Amino acid sequence: MNRANKPLIDYPRPQLVRNSYLSLNGEWEYAIRKDKKVPDTFDGKIMVPFSPETELSGVNRTVHPDERLYYRLKFSLDKSFIKDKVILHFMGVDQIADVYLNDAHLGLHVGGYLPFEFDIKPFLEDENVLLVKVRDVSDTSHFSRGKQKIKRGGIWYTPQSGIYMPVWLESVSNDYIQELKITPDVDNNEVRINVISDAPGATIKIFGKEKVIPTNEEVSYPIDNPHLWSPEDPFLYRFTVKTKGDEISSYFAMRKVSTMMHNGHKVLALNNKPYFMKGVLDQGYYKGGLYTPESYQDYVSDLGLIKSLGFNTVRKHIKIEMPRWYYECDRMGLLVWQDFINGGGKYKPSIVLKPLVTGKHKKDNKYKAFGRNDVEGRMEARQEFRDIINYLYNTPSIVLWTIFNEGWGQFDAKDIYYGLRDLDKTRLFDHASGWHDQGVSDVKSLHVYFKKVKMPSANKIKNRAVVLSEFGGLVLPIRDHMRKGKQTYKVYKNTDKWLDAYEKMIERDVISNIRKGLSACIYTQLSDVEDELNGFITFDRQVVKFNVEKIKTINERIKF
Repeated sequence: MNRANKPLIDYPRPQLVRNSYLSLNGEWEYAIRKDKKVPDTFDGKIMVPFSPETELSGVNRTVHPDERLYYRLKFSLDKSFIKDKVILHFMGVDQIADVYLNDAHLGLHVGGYLPFEFDIKPFLEDENVLLVKVRDVSDTSHFSRGKQKIKRGGIWYTPQSGIYMPVWLESVSNDYIQELKITPDVDNNEVRINVISDAPGATIKIFGKEKVIPTNEEVSYPIDNPHLWSPEDPFLYRFTVKTKGDEISSYFAMRKVSTMMHNGHKVLALNNKPYFMKGVLDQGYYKGGLYTPESYQDYVSDLGLIKSLGFNTVRKHIKIEMPRWYYECDRMGLLVWQDFINGGGKYKPSIVLKPLVTGKHKKDNKYKAFGRNDVEGRMEARQEFRDIINYLYNTPSIVLWTIFNEGWGQFDAKDIYYGLRDLDKTRLFDHASGWHDQGVSDVKSLHVYFKKVKMPSANKIKNRAVVLSEFGGLVLPIRDHMRKGKQTYKVYKNTDKWLDAYEKMIERDVISNIRKGLSACIYTQLSDVEDELNGFITFDRQVVKFNVEKIKTINERIKF
């Protein structure tokens, strides 16, 4: 990357687009200190939005839990840009961010995976100084941290800190459109849209017709002969909304996800038809930027490879992506299983590893055993789950929420599922992916490695669809494109042996079980990640390891 260029400066929010936009990505000043006091001098330049732990940031240094990361940016705004409000957007800062403008405290945000914003209009001057103080305690506290771990290795990855998603400004009128809530209803041939705004009303242009509508209430729009969205035909409806002082463009898709009976088994369905969801696990890590791609084209390339390999689904594993990633799934046609983010205390092997071998599940109200003794942490997690659903609610490609994975910080999954189900009735839920099944949600979720898949008995399924939400993980190392580390999964020495093993595994563990009720599978994984070498493509994205057409031919046999 040419460091003179500003990275990731294309408009970052495709589902709510307006003309007012100014990217603040690029070179900022940074400092790393143990002192709580803002430093008089800074250490140098950092390329935002790459974390200091990454190569692309230009820093390549770890921020430890007892340290603070300081950012400073000086900027000025053309007066023609400034309207009633100037909104400063942070799309992702890990983990605790305290923000100041011209010495005025804008606010504090806790949590590394969701966006936040401030109206900075009252504090603007001719020349402005933006200061961001960040603390990241990584996996030493109860906060959500995903797969980051200070002592990285194996399935746990390099921790990263600070700003890792775009920072940007927009200027809006007082009656601006703050949010949209879009609910497609395939069964009733309509879409319901709620425009959130302080304006008394708005004008929507949809299906080529303009209509004045009330704000802050759901309005239904009938659709004759709706063009249904699917991976095979990812059709998007476009529309605009205007108030007196604002105008935005957006989109939606008509699709329905559900379960239904098929050949005597409960299976997953898309648009009221049985649909086998065959997918790949995507951790969203990149060699140069870790959580952050070098460009949005990296998203397009990754998702294009997934489709080319014959998959129709991607499981976004323990990470929230930028809105552009979800847009590309919507546009290109990939179903998304979206994981929530794990947190809690230290994980015990008896909880998070042993069940892979024993298959035994535990009640998840044993908070100490599951690393969830902290009451505040449990409350924060519940709120974060709700916030994730609200944040990504309009994304048509998302069809399933994964609440907990392999017992990592799991607690009260049954109760949480029932609460979240009422918040989003348009999608399916997996309350406990892998193990510690509490007998609820829409799917019975299996993780199987190192052995043959065995379909569960009816009393364990409990009238749910059976999904193989993780399997595979076959390793093919590529010299000069890997980090040496101990491999958890089985290693193959050449492409032919790997392909032979993959084909046999698909036949044995997937295809043979479809007649027994299996209705989805997620292969581990899209790309190598640090020590893990079980991807279809290397961590640096330079080498696709296998003949894409051969993989596609094998995967095309997976169907009802």
